[in-house]
Amino acid sequence: MVQMRADVLVVGGGLGGVAAALAAARAGRSVILTEEFDWLGGQLTSQAVPPDEHSWIEQFGATASYRALRNGIRDYYRRHYPLTERSRGWTDLNPGAGWVSRICHEPRVAVAVLEQMLAPYRGAGRLTVLQPYRPVAAETDGDRVTGVTLAHRDRDDRIDVTAPYILDATETGELLPLTGTEYVTGFESQAQTGEPSAPAEAQPMNMQAVSVCFAIDHVDGDHTIDRPADYDFWRDYKPDFWGDRLLSWRSPHPRTLEIVERSFTPNPDDDPLSVNADQRLNPGDGNLWTFRRIAARRNFTDGSYGSDITLVNWPMIDYFEGPVIDVPNASWHLAKARELSYSVLYWLQTEAPRPDGGTGFPGLRLRGDVTGSRDGLAQAPYIRESRRIRAEYTVVEQDLSLAVRGQHGAVQYPDSIGLGMYRIDLHPSTGGDNYIDVGSCPFEIPLGALIPQRVENLLPAGKNIGTTHITNGSYRLHPVEWNVGEVAGLLADFCLARGESPRAVRGTPRLLAEFTDRVSAAGVERRWPQIAGY
Repeated sequence: MVQMRADVLVVGGGLGGVAAALAAARAGRSVILTEEFDWLGGQLTSQAVPPDEHSWIEQFGATASYRALRNGIRDYYRRHYPLTERSRGWTDLNPGAGWVSRICHEPRVAVAVLEQMLAPYRGAGRLTVLQPYRPVAAETDGDRVTGVTLAHRDRDDRIDVTAPYILDATETGELLPLTGTEYVTGFESQAQTGEPSAPAEAQPMNMQAVSVCFAIDHVDGDHTIDRPADYDFWRDYKPDFWGDRLLSWRSPHPRTLEIVERSFTPNPDDDPLSVNADQRLNPGDGNLWTFRRIAARRNFTDGSYGSDITLVNWPMIDYFEGPVIDVPNASWHLAKARELSYSVLYWLQTEAPRPDGGTGFPGLRLRGDVTGSRDGLAQAPYIRESRRIRAEYTVVEQDLSLAVRGQHGAVQYPDSIGLGMYRIDLHPSTGGDNYIDVGSCPFEIPLGALIPQRVENLLPAGKNIGTTHITNGSYRLHPVEWNVGEVAGLLADFCLARGESPRAVRGTPRLLAEFTDRVSAAGVERRWPQIAGY
C-alpha cells in the first residue's frame, strides 16, 4: 500500500475542499486533496448546480477568493467563447441568463477555472490531487485522527495518508463515522434546539431530498430516450402534499405552499441582459426553462449555439423516498434517484403538456457532454444535507430567522469568520415534510461551528459544520461552503504555525484576535453592512 504524508489532508474536492486546499497551499503548506468524481468543484460542477447566491453578491458578502472564482468564470467566457459584442461588454456577464443566479454557466467552465487556480501549487509540488479516490477507513489515537485510507474508485489501489490536520470536505461528512467523530443527522427536536420550526421529537432519518440533475437543449429531431424501467411508478406517483402527480407542472410554492403551475417554454426569444436574477425580488422559477439556464444562445454570435442549454434541477426531480446517509441501502436509493431523473426527462419528451395543447417535447436532447458523464446525468447526486459535527457552537434558527430577529438582524458572533445569506430553504424530506422556507437575515459564520466538541485535529470544510437540519438550509449554498473551506484551511495553517489547537484558538482571546485578523487579511469579510434580509 502506498504511504503519503502532508501538512494538511483535504478529503473531498468540492467547493469547500478546493477552497481549503488553496488557502493552506497559499500559506506554504504541503497539501493533499482527494476527490471521488472526475471533476473538482462538487455542487458547482460534478453535481451540475448553478450557483445559488444572495442579492448583493456582486458588491459584497463573499470572500476575495470566491470573487476571484466568479471573475475567472466570466473572464474565461470572454477569452474563449464567441460572445456577442453586447454580451462581451456586460460587466456582470450572466452566460446562461438564468434567473436563479447572476452567473449561471456551464459546469466545465468552472472546472477549468478551479484547475487554473490550483495549477501554481500543483506545479510547485506543494499540492497533490488524488482523483478519483474516496475515504474508506481512518486511524485514530485518542482524540486525534492520525491517518486516512483512500481507495481508488475504479481499481483496487489504496493509499494511506497521514497529516497533522485532516479536513473533511466530503459531501456527506464521510470522515465523521470513519473517525468516530460525534455527529448528528436529520431533524433535531425543539427540546434540543429551541427552534420554532423544529418537531417535538428528533427525527435523525428525516433529511432533505437529493436530486440528480441533468442538462438539456431543444433542437430539431426526435431525441426521446428509452422508456425508463420505473417510468410507470414515477408517472403515477402523487405525494400527499404535492397537489398533483410529481411529474406535472404543478407543485407547492416553497414559500407559501400554495399549489402553483409553472410554465415551460424552450428557447424563448428573450434578451439575456433583461434578466434580473435577484431572488429577493423574484425566485425566478416561473418558466422552468430559463430558471437554471446555463447557456443563453442570444449571448453568443449567430449560429454558435443552436439552442439554449438549461439545467434541470426542478421540484419534480427531488427524491425523498428514503435517506442516503447512514442506511444500508443508500446505493439503492441513489439508483432510484437517477431513475426518477430519467423518468422526468422521458415525461418531458413524451407526455408533458405543451402550451399549444399538445403533449411532449421530443426535441429535448440530453446533454451528457455538458455534465461530463457517460450516462447523460450529472456525475454526482446533489446532496443538500450532510452529517453535521457536534460542534462547540451550533447555529440555530433563532440566530438568523427574519421572523425572530427582525430589524435586529442575525446574531453577531464574536468569533465570526465569514458571511452568508440565503433563505432557510428546506426541500421536501424523507420524513414526509413539505417545503420549509423561512426568511433569513444576512448571517455570520461562527468559528465555533467548525470545531468538534472532542476531536482535536479534524475540521469540517463543507456542509458538515455545526448547523441544524433547519439552518443547514441557509448554510449549504455555494459561497458559504467556499467560505467554510477557506477558513478551515487557514485555521489548519494557523494552528501548525503556533502549535495550538483549533479549540485553543477559539478559546483564547489573544489567539482568536490574531486568527480573525489573519482571516480578514486573506480577504474574508466578517461583518455585513446594515441591510435587511428577505
